Amino acid sequence: MLLPILLVVASGMAHAVWNLFTKQSRNKSVFLWSIMMLPTILLLPSLIRELGLQSLAAEAYALMALSAVLQALYSWLLSQAYELGDLSQVYPVMRGASTLLVPLVGVILLKESLSGAGWFGIGLMLCGFLVHAGMGTRKHDLSIRLQEIKPFLMALGIGACITCYVFVDKLNLQHISPLALLEVTNIGFVAGLTPKVLLSGELRAEWKANWRTMLLGAVLNPGSYLLFLFAMQQAPMAHIGPLRETGTVFATLLGVLLLKEKQGTQRIIGSVVIAGGILLVGMWG
Repeated sequence: MLLPILLVVASGMAHAVWNLFTKQSRNKSVFLWSIMMLPTILLLPSLIRELGLQSLAAEAYALMALSAVLQALYSWLLSQAYELGDLSQVYPVMRGASTLLVPLVGVILLKESLSGAGWFGIGLMLCGFLVHAGMGTRKHDLSIRLQEIKPFLMALGIGACITCYVFVDKLNLQHISPLALLEVTNIGFVAGLTPKVLLSGELRAEWKANWRTMLLGAVLNPGSYLLFLFAMQQAPMAHIGPLRETGTVFATLLGVLLLKEKQGTQRIIGSVVIAGGILLVGMWG
């Protein structure tokens, strides 16, 4: 059991690192567009071949289009959140929000139930969100509070996008393969950022300044999920899936220690609380 645990922890760390690279970049939209464009180009022939070999119903194409639209919104929100907010604030909230919303949707819409540990985990995540929203700080300047709350709200929106595309992608897998679905989501992600990239005129400058981290990010982005897939081959998903969200703590530490982001102690505590809530919901919820 040790190897799959190590693979999952490495997956969470890889995911946190490419988000760190994004936060460090000059233009977040250009950076994200670039690291996603490379795998999109590589996987496009696979998608074309698969769609050419089978006849799909209109419903299947509608679901693929919906998945692409959700990814476009996700990519836009992600770039905006990192433009306005810190890595140590945005990352834990967006990852925790998706884990929070999925069981709540299940309880409210699908009449599912949560254990006591599950509800306690949700309570922990909510407490962690309040910490990252800056609740309890002594700042009374309204303009400062609004400036801090905007990236927090965007991170919640990203979590909502993740929740929606998880449900939509589950339906998509009834019609197309995981590899084809990955390419559909890549296309949506890139399309969502293309207008901002074209208007910015900073593509050449971003590549000149950050081409190394762009290439590394293009590897770490799909690589983080690949590590997780390897782990799932050796252990049940229910046992190891929540462990991937230890990336919330990694990302917070990277933001506080490397980027010298403010409210370091407060955000580290908040990310640990959110990660603890995720583990409770995922393992015993």
